[in-house]
Amino acid sequence: MSATSAPAAQPPRTLDDVKGWFPPLDQVLFDRFLTRQERLDEHGDLLEMGAYLGKSAIFTGAFRRADERFTVCDLFDALAPDDKNAAEARKSYASLTRVAFERNYLAFHDGLPEIVQGPTSEVPRHVAPGSCRFVHVDASHLYEHVAGDIDTARTALPPHGVVALDDFRSEHTPGVAAATWEAVFNHGLRPICLSTQKLYGTWGDPAPLQEELLADTEWRAGLRMSVQDIAGQRVLRFSGRPAHPAPVPVSRFGAEPAAPTPPKDAGTAAQEPPARIPGPRRAPVSATRRVAADLLPPIVTRALRRHRATRPRG
Repeated sequence: MSATSAPAAQPPRTLDDVKGWFPPLDQVLFDRFLTRQERLDEHGDLLEMGAYLGKSAIFTGAFRRADERFTVCDLFDALAPDDKNAAEARKSYASLTRVAFERNYLAFHDGLPEIVQGPTSEVPRHVAPGSCRFVHVDASHLYEHVAGDIDTARTALPPHGVVALDDFRSEHTPGVAAATWEAVFNHGLRPICLSTQKLYGTWGDPAPLQEELLADTEWRAGLRMSVQDIAGQRVLRFSGRPAHPAPVPVSRFGAEPAAPTPPKDAGTAAQEPPARIPGPRRAPVSATRRVAADLLPPIVTRALRRHRATRPRG
């Protein structure tokens, strides 16, 4: 089927319909940090570096207030800035297009965020220092790019701001782990907590945020928690599936029925399992031979078999 005749993709009816990696635990943690900022009247813009098809951006965009900006940066289908980044994009994000992101985002929101289509090194030209309260870093997995993205986040955030760093512990993203822990040990990033996918941190004081996470036990229902000490810094670790999911944005297409399953081609019959091909059949064993095998001593039986094998056939 040609590209011009391909059917349009059905818009997402729920957030789960948007492909991406944003599990319920991280949704709950995003909600905790962003609603806390609202409660304390901490203002600032929102920033996401690396959007894929928009799942986490759709969620984050629900927290943008009227006087705030939400900036999303991604290559989408633009050219990568270097060969390694281009190879990464071909391998992991070949189906990503800006059109798909915008279609998904507008299913949940009335307008788009401010989109920077290009490498994340362009972000400082669009985001002023100290202007953001929450930054989500989920772009390249290459060490050099991640280190630059973390530095961009540090510049964009005031002391009360929170950064979420994705893929800090995945086995296929050692560059992210290296850049993340380098920021912790050498560049002042202070971890708040860890989920199975993300490290949440701040360049301010993490203690007030940690105390709130520890004091409120209701939101932690269904989760496992431990308190770690890493080089003298307290770090909370959460895993599991929360019993109380975070509220999520509602799609304007939520009431529409799901697209019907396309019928099978008329000329294509249901696939039947292939017929079993019988193997070579062994000659039936006579009753006399069975009795002989059962009653005669083994040495006699073997002699009879050798005699039958050597006698001429005709």
